[in-house]
Amino acid sequence: MKVRIEDICTACGLCCDTCPEVFEMGPDTAQVKVEDVPAEHEDAVQQAADECPVEAIVVE
Repeated sequence: MKVRIEDICTACGLCCDTCPEVFEMGPDTAQVKVEDVPAEHEDAVQQAADECPVEAIVVE
């Protein structure tokens, strides 16, 4: 699984709270720490994508 964050991110921090192993806050928006998601974090990344209020997280 791969993940990325689109430019529409509003920096609410929900993804960072849900899966800090993959997401972190940057200066203006959330950022992906590891593009290739480790298997043990796939469920949390999918949850973050599902709960993102602006649908900025793209899981591939």
